Amino acid sequence: MTDRRSVSRRLKRGLGLIGLVGTFLLLAAVVFFYSFTFAHLDAQAAMARASREMLEHVALPVAILMIPVTVLVLRVIRQAFRPLEEVAAEIEAVQGHERGFRIDNSQMPTEALPFTSAVNDLLARLDEAAKRQEAFAADVAHELRTPLALLSLELDRLEHDDAERLKKDVAAMRRLIDQLMLLAQIDADAVAQIPLAQISLSDVASDVVGAAAPAIIAGGKTIELVTGIHAPVTRGRREAISAALRNLIENAVRVTPAGGAIQVLVGPGASISVRDEGPGLPPDRLRNLVQRHRRADHASKDGAGLGLAIVERIMAAHEGTLETDPDRHDLILRFPEP
Repeated sequence: MTDRRSVSRRLKRGLGLIGLVGTFLLLAAVVFFYSFTFAHLDAQAAMARASREMLEHVALPVAILMIPVTVLVLRVIRQAFRPLEEVAAEIEAVQGHERGFRIDNSQMPTEALPFTSAVNDLLARLDEAAKRQEAFAADVAHELRTPLALLSLELDRLEHDDAERLKKDVAAMRRLIDQLMLLAQIDADAVAQIPLAQISLSDVASDVVGAAAPAIIAGGKTIELVTGIHAPVTRGRREAISAALRNLIENAVRVTPAGGAIQVLVGPGASISVRDEGPGLPPDRLRNLVQRHRRADHASKDGAGLGLAIVERIMAAHEGTLETDPDRHDLILRFPEP
């Protein structure tokens, strides 16, 4: 908060100005009074007498009185603003991570009640919006996943030339639905300020690479996980970070030629890089591709063009960035240090 907008500082300055103006008016009144009281004396004697009287009976008492008055005024101002400071400290302590948090109005001054009531109403609406979004995401996931699961079972029993292609399409749709539901959950968590857990990036990379390796090797390519001595950590949702890394690996698999190699490097710092043998992705093209529904060589065919957009959204939710190093053929997930 700037000095210009600080109510406390404005009160102090205002009261200080009132004190100075009052003192000046008092001195002016005393001078006017003494001009009549010592009118019978010559000018030099009148000035000396008036100066002594002002010093002994005006200036010195005022100076002595100003010290306790100033201390008392400052104390009163601090006491008046203490409820607001306590509320600010309470909000800072919970860091907005507790759903259902409300400001306690019982100790608030009357003048602040409209503000705190409006804040509580806003918090209640945010909680309700988060609950509705979570319920919607769960309902949509159930309504979409169930028929796709049944369709997949029927395709398993179907002996037809197109059965395998249809099963791949269904699997792609299920992955897309899972990713969209994950995005909805991330948005709901952001609204509700759900606390993030500490995540080991090495563990996430190990799990994702281990799950993806069999299919990649079966496709005639290789994948390698490279980790450093130190295991970097960040705060976030493990499934979301895993989904972001899976998307980058799928992109790398698609642009890497047959017989090529893919590397997943953990570090330096809180980052995971996916290195492929494709043409590389310049930063300006990456900025275009992270816009939803854009398609290009690095856009996920299985994700209807949403692959990198989903990755970018996940990284934004974790206060991180999706970066590219076209010279090294790297796409990088860079997270903030915990």
